[in-house]
Amino acid sequence: MAGSSEHNLPQHTSLDDLVAFFDDHDMGDYLEGMAEVEFAVDIKNRKHLVAIEEEIVSKLTEIARTEQVTAEALINSWLKERISNYPKEHKGAA
Repeated sequence: MAGSSEHNLPQHTSLDDLVAFFDDHDMGDYLEGMAEVEFAVDIKNRKHLVAIEEEIVSKLTEIARTEQVTAEALINSWLKERISNYPKEHKGAA
């Protein structure tokens, strides 16, 4: 950090107070006075983007509003239902 000098981090009485402090101060100026920490991140949920035709999205949005759910929740619900019925629909179809 060009031109930075070590700053002592003042004591704060609450998390909100600390957050407010760093709204006005550069955390980089206080790094040397902070304890080093390690933590693990275990990401269990992944999102996948899928292209959907505009006409379908319009209808999905309308149905989701009627059902008072998000379009994402509606699509996931429909896909789960369709996938759970998939083996039943295709047995003996060959």
